[in-house]
Amino acid sequence: MSQVLTLWNKTTALPQGKRIFSLLFSQKAPYFATIHPRFQEIRPNYAELVIPKRRAVHNHIKTVHAIALCNGLEAAMGALAEVTIPADKRWIPKGMDISYTAKATSDITCIAETDPEQWTSDNPDLPVRVKGVRDDGEVVIEGVIKLWVTPKAPKK
Repeated sequence: MSQVLTLWNKTTALPQGKRIFSLLFSQKAPYFATIHPRFQEIRPNYAELVIPKRRAVHNHIKTVHAIALCNGLEAAMGALAEVTIPADKRWIPKGMDISYTAKATSDITCIAETDPEQWTSDNPDLPVRVKGVRDDGEVVIEGVIKLWVTPKAPKK
């Protein structure tokens, strides 16, 4: 079991466990802390978090800034990748293709999804489907984060 999934399982068994996990996850890649992610669900092939709409992530029209949205999508993708990737492989992001489809006028739920067979393929290109959804169900951002998945180098 991955370290991230182990941490998720241990912390979510505690009171305020999702909050504790979110804080700890944000320490792994400190830039994630700028959006104050609140992880809601993590399992193989799926991760979901919420970006709270607050002044620190606003743009000039007082909606959640596009780059804050991308940061949330990348955090969800990273959690998904860590809990899904086979133990003999490694991953790194290599691109993002995103469309902004509506104003982000509320908290935004960021979702990352893959299919199980993507992780067992010999193709190193692995597209992760991502989207951000407003409280009213409207998708405000969607696209793909492209991963490069390769076998781990043998240990010497």
